[in-house]
Formats: sequence, C-alpha cells, structure tokens
Amino acid sequence: MKLPWVPFLVGPTASGKTELSIKIAEFLNCEILSADSRQIYKYMDIGTAKPSLEQRQKVSHHGIDLCTPDESYSAGQYGQYGRRIIEEILSRGKIPLVVGGSGLYIQALVHGIFQGNFKSESLRQELKKQAQEKGLSSLYERLSQIDPETASKIHPNDAKRIIRALEVYMLSGIPISHWQKEKTQPGNFRPLFFGLWWDRKQLIQRIHARVHQMIEQGLVEEVQRLLEMGYSPAKHNALDSVGYKEIVQYLERKISLDHAISEIQKNTRRFAKRQMTWFKRNSQIEWIHVPEAPDWDKIAESIVKKIKQNV
Repeated sequence: MKLPWVPFLVGPTASGKTELSIKIAEFLNCEILSADSRQIYKYMDIGTAKPSLEQRQKVSHHGIDLCTPDESYSAGQYGQYGRRIIEEILSRGKIPLVVGGSGLYIQALVHGIFQGNFKSESLRQELKKQAQEKGLSSLYERLSQIDPETASKIHPNDAKRIIRALEVYMLSGIPISHWQKEKTQPGNFRPLFFGLWWDRKQLIQRIHARVHQMIEQGLVEEVQRLLEMGYSPAKHNALDSVGYKEIVQYLERKISLDHAISEIQKNTRRFAKRQMTWFKRNSQIEWIHVPEAPDWDKIAESIVKKIKQNV
C-alpha cells in the first residue's frame, strides 16, 4: 500500500504562508495543520501572527491554541499530535496542508523526534543558572565537545535545545544524536514540500511592515493582558520570545516603544535567517521564488496543479 502524499508549505516569517495557504486550501478543500511553535499558545495571537478568525472560519485549522503559556509543550508532543490530525483529515477524505516555519516541528512530523524519559527539572535549572553566570557559549562549547553532531545542528543562541541536549547526555551518558537515530519513526505519509523564497531585502521590508502592523493591531495591549494574567518572560519560555520580551521591556519602562519596535524588527530578521538556514538543508523543498508584488492567486494555482499531480 502506497503512503499518501501530504503537502507542506514552509518558509520564513512574514513570507506570506498564511495568505497563500488559505487560497490553496480553498482550491483543494484542505484542512490546515499549523506547524508553528508559538501559535500553539492561547492568548498569544497578535505577536505570533495567528490566522484571523475570519480565515479560520473559511478553512479548518489545527495546531493552534493547544496550551497556555505556562505549559510545557515539546516538538515530540507536537509530532504525535500532528500525525493524529493528519490521519483524521485523511480519513475524512480531505487533504491535510501543513503550514509553518518551525523546522523542528516539521521534522517531528515527518521523521519523528526523540522524546525520551531522561528529564530532570533540577538539572535543567542548574544548567540555566550556569548559562546565566558563565554565558550560553560555555554550554554550547561543552556540547560541541560531547556531541559535535548535535551542536552543528543547533544555533549557538538556542538555549532551550542546548540545555536539553546536555540534560540527556548527563542523565544517560549517551549523546542525544545517538538516541535520535535509535528512537525515531517516520510518519505514515510522504511529504510534498513547497517553500517560499524571497529576495532578502524584500523580506526585510515585509518583516518591518508586519511589526508596525502588529503594534497597530494591539500587540502592546496583548502583552499587558498576559502580564496581568500572571505570565512573564522570566517564568515562562513562551513569552521569552520575539515580539513579547521586547514589549515587556517597554511596559517595564526599560526602553522606549520605538526602541522596542526596532528590537523586534532586528530579532525577527535574525529569526528569519535561522529559519532559512534550517530549510536550506532540506533538498526535498521545491522553492517558489516570490516577486515583489506577488499574485497569490496565480502562485496558489501553480502549487495546486503540482499537488494534484501527486495527491
């Protein structure tokens, strides 16, 4: 029995994935599975650029609002959830369309990801303390010596993944790269990847415009509500992310709003660069070069035609 094809639409933040995915879904009667590691959080809508309620009424969406900002949610959990959703959509005779820019979530869906029982909150807190006192670079250097294969795949500023890799090694005595090879299981489908590729300068312009749009939509008020609910970057990783941590600094009167906007733009540019670095490693992606003034209907039609040739 041949495994079913499942289309994926990937790309960096602000590349137009949401708008294009709605058009593709309407052409093909798809249901969309979000592969975004921040859209899983409730109450965080504007800063994570969730599809609007109107868009979600047009097309069924999954993978959004799965937990609250104080809850821990791993890529492994998402992989299990996403595979179940894909099976359910297929059982309804519809096409699942996976849309997102979180490379680790997509890896968990397609290839599986090691979860393991090697967990220790006290060890994790100790490693976080070491990162604060000696710098994250010291932990990254340590990981590079212990497990160079894993270190080469992790950005030196990705504290969460560096600490997780060290945690697994320190508890099991075996590098996480070994466990990942032993314990992962691919999904029961064949991925069909499409990626949105923008000229760097044009993507930066879109990122800057989006940040201003988020402010106009009420990002400051959204962060204020989250703080009033008891969430904070110091206690919850969900808020220690681009768009939220900078506005928290503004609300704490540490920086001006203009400075916060500038920082969000800068950090989003860096994030988009890391996303593209991740996706460039995937030779299965068919890249769609997007012009400065894209005709999304035309782009959607071309992708739909290619999907129909396989699905």
